[in-house]
Amino acid sequence: MYLMGRSLSKDTARVLLIILVFTSLGCSTKKTVEISAKFLPKNYVAYQTKTAPTIDGDFEEAAWTAIEWSADFIDIEGVKTPKYKTQLKMMWDQDHLYFLAKLEEPHIWGNLKQRDTIIFYNNDIELFIDPDGDTHDYMEVEMNALNTVWDLFLDRPYRNGGSADNRWNIQGLKTAVAFNGSLNNPIDIDKYWTVEIAIPWAGLTKGNPSGKIPVNDFWRMNFSRVHWDHDISNGKYSRKKDSSGNFVREYNWVWSSQGVINMHQPEKWGYVYFAETLEGQKITPPQPKDVELIQWMYCNYRVWLETSNKKSSSEQCAPLFDKDTALAMKKINGELYWMATSPNTKITYSIRSDGKLITDKASKTE
Repeated sequence: MYLMGRSLSKDTARVLLIILVFTSLGCSTKKTVEISAKFLPKNYVAYQTKTAPTIDGDFEEAAWTAIEWSADFIDIEGVKTPKYKTQLKMMWDQDHLYFLAKLEEPHIWGNLKQRDTIIFYNNDIELFIDPDGDTHDYMEVEMNALNTVWDLFLDRPYRNGGSADNRWNIQGLKTAVAFNGSLNNPIDIDKYWTVEIAIPWAGLTKGNPSGKIPVNDFWRMNFSRVHWDHDISNGKYSRKKDSSGNFVREYNWVWSSQGVINMHQPEKWGYVYFAETLEGQKITPPQPKDVELIQWMYCNYRVWLETSNKKSSSEQCAPLFDKDTALAMKKINGELYWMATSPNTKITYSIRSDGKLITDKASKTE
């Protein structure tokens, strides 16, 4: 979402305790804490399709029936089961990335009709896309039940001083909404609404300058659903208010847990694997490289970012797959980096002070 909470997260509090242990231990010491993350990102396989779906919200169309639904969405902070079920499907061809979501909902409503308004003030579905997984230059798409779109581009997360470009639009974007029930009719009880989207690959080049389709590769993505309790007055829906006249806080349900009410921590997003395999032919995709290590590095980075007294320490360390791994905090040409080398892949990762993930000691001048 565009504006999210900034409170200290539970996983950050845990990592603070871990760091107290780390700071007294060297990498030669075996009594260190194993690298792990409570909320490891989820994986999803997007298969290639030979038949482009008609963008009309129909999830029973033949092109979609061969695709399995994702796991149910969970609460953004953990594994709590949401009030209403949400699932998604994805597939792709040489021209588009296709997305389908089904949202159980007894009262389907919306009142925002202007493109690029703050759509999450209505119940909505949201897509977040970071093609190269460096947490910078990522895209967000939101839609409500009126098929109103808000697409925006962020140069970096808000925590790092990022700003949203609302003027950016995905050229050629196709969207549709369908209902099992009725829209803005408080008299009846609805069952669900569906959202179907076709995103041209050519429309994502601002975040994917190479224009390359990620065949047999991963993109970092996540999906969120915002749901509000509602009031009904004079036959119209609105967001519910408490006795003081303040809006009752929304629910946030996601595909891959963030561990905190903030979608703008891209390092926690899931991994979508774009299989060259056609729909209906199941595969076991490879695992994303060094996901545990990257999560651990960012946990330490977030602790530093959320601490007012940002003193740098020379090194943290922990075992990764029974091999000691060091996370060194270094200044290079006046810029602060967190650097670690995977004991398995031998890839070196660096997190720059602005949060950007750099792989294999890439140029520090980019």
